Amino acid sequence: MDNRELQKLVEEISLKDFNRRFKHLASFNPRLRTTGGRYLLRSHNIEINKKYLDERGIDEIIGIIKHELCHYHLHIGKKGYQHRDADFKRLLMEVGAPRFCKPLPSNQLKRKMNTIQYTCKDCQQVYMRKKRIDTSRFVCGKCRGTLIYRGFLEGETKI
Repeated sequence: MDNRELQKLVEEISLKDFNRRFKHLASFNPRLRTTGGRYLLRSHNIEINKKYLDERGIDEIIGIIKHELCHYHLHIGKKGYQHRDADFKRLLMEVGAPRFCKPLPSNQLKRKMNTIQYTCKDCQQVYMRKKRIDTSRFVCGKCRGTLIYRGFLEGETKI
């Protein structure tokens, strides 16, 4: 799917589910990392994370488009368009759009793979950390023993 096909899909969903036209641009944004899409308040354009199409499929993209169209139509109509607003929550329920998108499997894998393991030399207590620590400065919290760097979790490598 390219930007032209995405634009057409957004226009179709807007007419079918909201009974209103989408008059602005919809495009894929490769720089989006942790979100499925976003509605831009100033330009009224919608940007979609293409990774969701690749990893989760067309059904997830349709849900994201509906969510962003809720922001779009409520903002254009000068109603509550933010996540906390009752108008927004009501419209989400009417069109069957998700409030939040599911996390990407590739992001979950990266998060798990970046866990570093340390073991106490004396009591064998295991510690997991996101960042590397200086083992000459830090000691075991249980017995004050020396920590040994064990690397990343077994069977996994850092990306």
